[in-house]
Amino acid sequence: MEVGSLPVELWRVILAYLPLPDLGRCCQVCRAWRELILSLDNTRWRQLCLGCPECRHPNWPSQPHLEPPSWREALKQHALATRTWTQNGPELQSSACLLFFRRRKDRRVWHVGPGCEFETLRGALGVVGPYDRVVLHPGVYEEQAEVALKVPVELVGLGRLGEVALLVCMEQQCPTARLCNLVFMPPWFSTVVYKTSWGHVQLDNCNFEGAQLQIRGPGTCQARFCSFSQGSSAHLLGVVLSLFDSCDFSGSDTASVTVEGPPVSERNWACKHLAALARTFSSCGLSEHNGSPKGHLAASTGGHQPPGANVKKESITIGDWKSRTGVDAVCQRTVIEDGWSDGERSEGEENRDEWGANNTKKQFTLEYKIPCDHHGLSHFLNPRPDGSLPLSSSPDPPSMIPDPLTLQQELDRDPEAHMLAASTLGCILRRCLFRDGKGGVHLSNYGQARLEENVFRSLNYAVRCIQNSTIVMLRNEVCECRASGVFLRLSAQGLIAENNIHSNGEAGLDIRKGANPTIVCNKIHSGLRSGVVVLGNGKGSIRSNQIYNNKEAGVYILFSGNPVVSGNHIFQGQAAGIAINENGRGTITENVIRENQWGGVDIRRGGDPILRNNYICYGYSDGVVVGERGRGLIEGNQVFCNKGCGVWVMSSSLPQLLSNYIIHNCMYGLAVFCRKDPENIEVREGNWPGQEGIAGEGGGADRRGVEGEGREGQENFNEEGELFAWDSDLDSEDERHSARRSISVALVESNCMSYNGAVGLYVKSTEALNVFANLINCNRGLGIAVLQSSQLTRLATNCILENGRGGVAVEKDCRVELRGNGIYENSGYGVSFSGNGQIVENDVVGNRGCGIQVCGTADIKVMRNRVQPSQGCGIAVLGPVKGVVHDNILFQGHRDNRKALLHMDPGNESCVLRNNSILRHDDSCTSVPPWVMENPPPRPLASSPAGLSSSQYPSGLGISVTTRISATVESGCHSGSMFCSIL
Repeated sequence: MEVGSLPVELWRVILAYLPLPDLGRCCQVCRAWRELILSLDNTRWRQLCLGCPECRHPNWPSQPHLEPPSWREALKQHALATRTWTQNGPELQSSACLLFFRRRKDRRVWHVGPGCEFETLRGALGVVGPYDRVVLHPGVYEEQAEVALKVPVELVGLGRLGEVALLVCMEQQCPTARLCNLVFMPPWFSTVVYKTSWGHVQLDNCNFEGAQLQIRGPGTCQARFCSFSQGSSAHLLGVVLSLFDSCDFSGSDTASVTVEGPPVSERNWACKHLAALARTFSSCGLSEHNGSPKGHLAASTGGHQPPGANVKKESITIGDWKSRTGVDAVCQRTVIEDGWSDGERSEGEENRDEWGANNTKKQFTLEYKIPCDHHGLSHFLNPRPDGSLPLSSSPDPPSMIPDPLTLQQELDRDPEAHMLAASTLGCILRRCLFRDGKGGVHLSNYGQARLEENVFRSLNYAVRCIQNSTIVMLRNEVCECRASGVFLRLSAQGLIAENNIHSNGEAGLDIRKGANPTIVCNKIHSGLRSGVVVLGNGKGSIRSNQIYNNKEAGVYILFSGNPVVSGNHIFQGQAAGIAINENGRGTITENVIRENQWGGVDIRRGGDPILRNNYICYGYSDGVVVGERGRGLIEGNQVFCNKGCGVWVMSSSLPQLLSNYIIHNCMYGLAVFCRKDPENIEVREGNWPGQEGIAGEGGGADRRGVEGEGREGQENFNEEGELFAWDSDLDSEDERHSARRSISVALVESNCMSYNGAVGLYVKSTEALNVFANLINCNRGLGIAVLQSSQLTRLATNCILENGRGGVAVEKDCRVELRGNGIYENSGYGVSFSGNGQIVENDVVGNRGCGIQVCGTADIKVMRNRVQPSQGCGIAVLGPVKGVVHDNILFQGHRDNRKALLHMDPGNESCVLRNNSILRHDDSCTSVPPWVMENPPPRPLASSPAGLSSSQYPSGLGISVTTRISATVESGCHSGSMFCSIL
């Protein structure tokens, strides 16, 4: 019979009447017939699959509205899975094989029910032979004592699910058994309805109502399409391997699945078959998800998206950001504190010195220019070999941000995580639904579990892993939990990858008490509190996740939490991106932290992280906030295009800022304050609206106790005595700081602060501050403004270049030392100084206003500087200034500038001028004077790195610090200068 003799459509109609065995035989006729049979997938194969009384929709219970890729393949997998219980015969003994097949052929079918061979289940089980089938007719079967299964048997309910109910407690004492299409309810004497301690049980399409399933190792269990409701649960103790596939857990009073104890060493016959099934599931899942994840999170605001969605490499422009935020990235008329303004100058300000020294109305350019481009920081400004501009001299902010790594990339570089992803020990739960109960899965005492493609919804918590247990979570959805989604405690570990964790009442993941999981490539979003919280000596590796749109901090670290946070995209949060509080630590590297409502990174109250090589950008407040008593090493980061300051530091903190790009921020590049900023007093101190800011879980830990995992019903998971009783294995101070320089004064070194909307460096502090070897250029306001400094602020070997107003301004009563700086071509004065201190060995060249202006009641030394103004005075001493001005060299800048290069008010008798050299060009000579700065060359000076390895500088963000900046230190230097000690 040829297929072509009839139309294909007619063949399909005819073949749609064939039963399953006949369809299989037709597939074996020829290739054309096989293709014809396979084309019936959405018709006959679908009917057969849905009509099977032993299974349900292939995507039940979590996604029954979605059709499988192939109905025939789904039916095939079901048929293979239902035969696992019969595969317990020895494989290599032919006689045993023959006996096995004879058993199957001779197996009997026994009927139980009214009018049948047996009316009670106990009676039937007393006569059945090995592998017999017991069919229970519709009805309720109740036994008053425990029933034992002593031979392999199959119990099947007749009719629709729910028509056969068992009120029994069954103990399996045989190697294998299968139960199908039954409803289990607890008898009056026990809540356990089925238990086994060494055999294998297969459960297909069964319901458990208010009952408990108990499996003890080396016993095993395979449950498919089962429902556990009305407080039902599965309890597994010491299991080597058990598999729950497509089960529904609802209404639990405790955890729906409890896994307790390490897998026992003994194995039963079913372990190898279950492991093969589990590996099949795992390999299929990984192959489906190993490619580049789908989705573009840049525009996400918290909708439910499939696990594994990823951001594309994204080109961001200033125009895009303006349209998103509604602000001009160069912020007109920025006003901060005390009416001190640093926006655009008015037309009248163009022609006068802001600090009181009048200039000529005619603006001069530098006619006798002294070359100064080869100073010690010029490598930050010179074009790269490919002709592109470095970040510090580019008028445009960075436009590209890196993608997070895919799961396969993470597994390739982490052998331990790769091993966990391939592991199949313990309890395996796949495509199950956990809903509307107290808990999902609970692991304790070295238990092991693997969770794949499950849905956890509307529980108190989804997963709780404690006491050295190991959890592997792949591609699950965890949502709408009343407390946190996933808890890890007491040295728990495992792999949590490609999950979609969202809309939970507390943190998405909560890590404490020595827990050390690997958390990679997840989406953690839309939480009512933080995305991830790590505290109480919690650890963990948090990598390549997308953490966004959480109400509080994306990652929150406190109470000695010490995770590694690397390669994540943390964005669009309603509070800080990352918050480190209450002695939290952590290594935070190579993250993209953007578009958060408050600080991109917030460090305070003893927080002491390593913050290195991150992109912190496009925030609606400051880029980095170091609040009260904050510490930390902040190195090699790109902090750009934030609506507030690039870095905001409270003077009571003690950070180290090294080799960062702080560029294109709307307000100050770096601001150091001694008191609360009146415009953002609550935001920067962590007291955000509704007390739900980053203090909400830590500073808020005082408010809710660190435990507050279950706000609903005041639930408190405190059975291990966790409340502030953290483990005593705190790292020593020596170990904590071995990787960084020990300091006693806040340090700002080798940073680039460029193109910010106001002052590059703003200081209003009551504590000492060291500012060394920074490039401060092209800011809209002053380069450096020191408005308050009761302790000594040292500004040494910095390059202050081409800023929109003056170079350096020091207000009255401030203590400041300027040493070895290059102050070039700023649009106002070079230095305006009204405080106390020293101006020593600086090059102040090409500034539009006065070179160095000292005024008021300052007590100052101005020594060995080289000064060339474009117009106005070189050095002007105005008012009752005390001190000395000596050994300075002053160069004429323009032939038409008739101002005195060295000027002191006639009534001043307390300031001494001596040994100053004034070089003017002969007007009769038409050639440019051959003035150069040599011996030493233009400041800041460069010297060899002297014992510093390249590993101390970032490699990933384009900063290449190949030189160390130094200056000749005068013998009368203040004792204890940090700069002196490092030289």
